[in-house]
Amino acid sequence: MFDVKSPALVGLDETRLQRVGQWLDEQVSSQRLAGASVLIGRRGSLAYHACSGHADVASSRPFQTDSIARIYSMTKPITAVAAMMLYERGCFQLDHPVAKYLPEFAETPVWRGGSEPIEATEPQATPMLVKHLFSHTSGLTYGFMQATPVDAAYRAAGVEFAVGEVSLQEQVAKLAQIPLLCQPGTQWNYSVATDVLGRLVEVWSGLSLRDFFQKEILQPLGMVDTDFTVDATKQSRFASLYVPPTGGSMSGVGRKQADIAAPGNDAEKAGIVLQESGSESRYLQPVTMHSGGGGLTGTIGDYGRFCQMLLNGGALDGVRLLSPITVNFMRTNQLPNNNDMAAMGQPVWSETSYDGIGFGLGVAVVLDPPKASIITSPGEFHWGGAASTFFWIDPCEDLFVVFFTQLVPSSTYPIRRELRARVYQAIVD
Repeated sequence: MFDVKSPALVGLDETRLQRVGQWLDEQVSSQRLAGASVLIGRRGSLAYHACSGHADVASSRPFQTDSIARIYSMTKPITAVAAMMLYERGCFQLDHPVAKYLPEFAETPVWRGGSEPIEATEPQATPMLVKHLFSHTSGLTYGFMQATPVDAAYRAAGVEFAVGEVSLQEQVAKLAQIPLLCQPGTQWNYSVATDVLGRLVEVWSGLSLRDFFQKEILQPLGMVDTDFTVDATKQSRFASLYVPPTGGSMSGVGRKQADIAAPGNDAEKAGIVLQESGSESRYLQPVTMHSGGGGLTGTIGDYGRFCQMLLNGGALDGVRLLSPITVNFMRTNQLPNNNDMAAMGQPVWSETSYDGIGFGLGVAVVLDPPKASIITSPGEFHWGGAASTFFWIDPCEDLFVVFFTQLVPSSTYPIRRELRARVYQAIVD
């Protein structure tokens, strides 16, 4: 994966591309990040890769090509691919009710909203559909949102898909007993929906989510370092997790966009504090819970192979997971009336604006670059993880970019926008 082709051969200016490496070094020297890595692929070849800083500051272990990181919500597109592979095999239809396969959701009530208590509910006006899980319009939410009685109920019930000894089946059954945040299909709310989708992968395939991932996706694509746990033989490559000195959490809920990305705030946030050592992590232990919404760890090279597969229309190195038509449909906006996420009710909780950004099946989709205030192509699709990892795929430019680091929350700095600008300014052909 890391046989780098001359950037000039794939339309990148090598001198301008140096600005990416300079920016990466600045993230470390300014104490924004402990360490980070960037991977750029174009026209079927790897065009650029750079690393800077440390995977573990205390031991001075460098952040390298083969460093293993927590990818958190970058697990979601992999789960979506798994589900769509089963769709192609005829296991379900997108407009099937979720309750057809998970009967516990048939009677899940809906919170009435506003200032009403959690007990104030009404029946589902229309059922939660499988496609709602892909597009985060199911009425589910996350316990960390800290915004409504519904997410408070998640926390009280211990509905957390990242930790614990319960199985995915048991946790989904518990989730179905808590009222929905809104009527299915009416709002976009980032949620545990992809974890429910992961449970459906188990139901449809007859395999555990981990076994399906390994057999059908990770092994065929050569993603040899991606898994829900880090094997003891690979522990020395596992990066530590950091937070800014002001403290971190899994979200930036309640923070205004201007506060998140405003110049001048970085000095107050500069510096990093260890949250979880790579040598003393829950990821080093066997897990019962396989979270399709955020449970994987892996290397930047592994994820680059996943991106190249999608950019190729579902195939890589002679292995085909999906048809090109299916991949194109996944990166087509699925929100009602072709709305963007900003029009669908979700408050800003990351460093990214939702203006001009729609949502497909498991990935965000750029609808209107000027409205989104970013230089990219219409139809570009992307997503990120809580530890500030992210990727984007631009079919118009035959381009993919992956960024790895380990800093929570992902809303700490506007690094996604900053890296985008430096990548696109290097494209000259």
